Amino acid sequence: MMKQREITDQSNTAWTCVQAYAGLDSKTAEQATKLAETEDGTVTVVCTPSGGAQTVRLELDKDWLEELSDEELTTAIESAGSCS
Repeated sequence: MMKQREITDQSNTAWTCVQAYAGLDSKTAEQATKLAETEDGTVTVVCTPSGGAQTVRLELDKDWLEELSDEELTTAIESAGSCS
């Protein structure tokens, strides 16, 4: 099952964030995730908005799902969105 996080930012946009490759079958996803993890322990996370905002790609610590607060995730999304 794909693990994801849903948050709402200050503009009331709902975001759904998933780690890249999380939707693949478990053995394939595990291998792809290991290959995608960078040397400094980050992984690619894709956050998709509910409204007209652009999807953003983030590089986050591999434990982002459990360890990153909603506020930190929102800040990362906002920072990535302002750079694109």
